[in-house]
Amino acid sequence: MRMSVMDVGANAVRLVVVDAEGGVPLPVHTAKWKVRLSEEVGPSGVIPEESVGQLVTAVTDAAKAARRWGSAEPLAFATTVVRSAPNRLEVLRTIGEETGVRLCTLPGEVEAELTFLGARRWMGWRAGPLALFDIGGGSLEVAFGRGRLPDYVASLPLGARRLGREFFDGEDPPTEQSVKELRRKVRHQLRDVAARIRWEGPRTAVATSRTFQQLARLGGAAPGRHGPFMARQLSRADLRECRDRLAKLPAAERAGLPGVSAPRAVQSLAGAIVGHTAMKLTGVKTVTICPWAIREGVLLRHMEDGGAWWAEASTREEMAGPVARPVALRIAALQN
Repeated sequence: MRMSVMDVGANAVRLVVVDAEGGVPLPVHTAKWKVRLSEEVGPSGVIPEESVGQLVTAVTDAAKAARRWGSAEPLAFATTVVRSAPNRLEVLRTIGEETGVRLCTLPGEVEAELTFLGARRWMGWRAGPLALFDIGGGSLEVAFGRGRLPDYVASLPLGARRLGREFFDGEDPPTEQSVKELRRKVRHQLRDVAARIRWEGPRTAVATSRTFQQLARLGGAAPGRHGPFMARQLSRADLRECRDRLAKLPAAERAGLPGVSAPRAVQSLAGAIVGHTAMKLTGVKTVTICPWAIREGVLLRHMEDGGAWWAEASTREEMAGPVARPVALRIAALQN
């Protein structure tokens, strides 16, 4: 049996097709189609018509690829840039009508739950009480748990793209004052979440997302071509050095550093500030870079619990919109 998941993000539409036999989502095909939402969506958050057209083309191509590889319709979701758009429902309807793919959005807290599940399965039970950090373009997800699903999740508007645009727009490289103001904001918004993680006392901390992967590479971790089974870690001390190094360079020079891609060069400093501040406030000295994240979490949840949870979650969020609800209610709904 083959399944697939489609992730519509700010920079790309990504497809993963897996063999789902035996309870492990083993990839047989991965692909991505570049989109420019991070560049074309302005401060209002409205997704322009041209960008919707790009999404329609990319989603259509991804769905065709999934069929060629023997998968049923992909489990398709969009992350923060679509979820927070004022014209979100119109965009979802247009993509559905033009492509036949039912694209949904999930609250940040649910994204954190699913990412935690992927990380837990990758790390195994020997990891013990587990803390998770995931820096996206629009939000930071934090989770902690002792079991299969997290006991605590939080989603904060501390994404690398969002903060880079808010604090460093027109500054290349940014001023020391702008960097200080961003660090102050991140500390303030993370204060309560960090206190909870410190109180829980995780045995292991993991970091997912391309932002953390690229920062780890800049800090000396093995490149991606060495494969997902290569152990990769990022220490807080190394991340601080990366942060300070990035702060001194314009975006064009950052793009020449190991691990920093040109599309993410602008937001790399903001990501480093968020990551270092999160580790410092939570007392985490080292994170393990985990290659499994939300896409694997979606597949695992579907494989382990069947399709009813996805149908219910995607329908509920499409109708309810991006309004947050108590985390306990979300966890209960997904467990039923």
